[in-house]
Amino acid sequence: MSDRQENGVLPAGLYGITAEKFSAGRTNIEVVRQMIAGGVRIIQYREKKAEKSAAEIFSECRAIREMTRVAGVTFIVNDHVDVALLVGADGVHVGQEDLPVGEVRKLLGPDKIIGLSTHSPEQAEAAVRLGADYIGVGPVFATRTKDDVCDPVGFSYLEWVQNNISLPYVAIGGIKLGNIEEIVRRGAKTICLVTEIVGAPDIVGRIHELQAAFKSSHSR
Repeated sequence: MSDRQENGVLPAGLYGITAEKFSAGRTNIEVVRQMIAGGVRIIQYREKKAEKSAAEIFSECRAIREMTRVAGVTFIVNDHVDVALLVGADGVHVGQEDLPVGEVRKLLGPDKIIGLSTHSPEQAEAAVRLGADYIGVGPVFATRTKDDVCDPVGFSYLEWVQNNISLPYVAIGGIKLGNIEEIVRRGAKTICLVTEIVGAPDIVGRIHELQAAFKSSHSR
């Protein structure tokens, strides 16, 4: 594990992401409230402008920023650099087709966190050169939470990153309670689950189950 991960750029444990259309009728605000209550230490707001207006996105992020600030939870905004700046988020997460990391850094400054999604060794190595603070590694398994998702990368890319990249990383994509231990055993210290958390009838209870599986795998 890198020093950055130990120092909290990417808190170890569960990484929560909002996904209102998979949240069983609950709002992003309510889901985030439950994530915080369950003990999630880093939360990313992810909504596309095609699904919500800019005003709605800003309003939700402002509310979530206040909730996470009070709770001491790291708050990341997906893609919307302008919103992240306006609400004082801790950082931004971008994809391969979004604004380049270097340009995002110019806007955010040196102290904010920038995460970059990666799907191959070449992209991971580029992320290091570009100055990303952490990378997303995945999708490990097939996932339908995004319309533009690429094919699963499987365990081979996850293991390659674990052995070759110094940046902190978050494993993401199709991870569930039934397979989280497989991810932890391969060295992942931070793991993202989307529908497994936001779609659970009891979000806090599911988070506690996931945390127990996470800790059990680490202790073996």
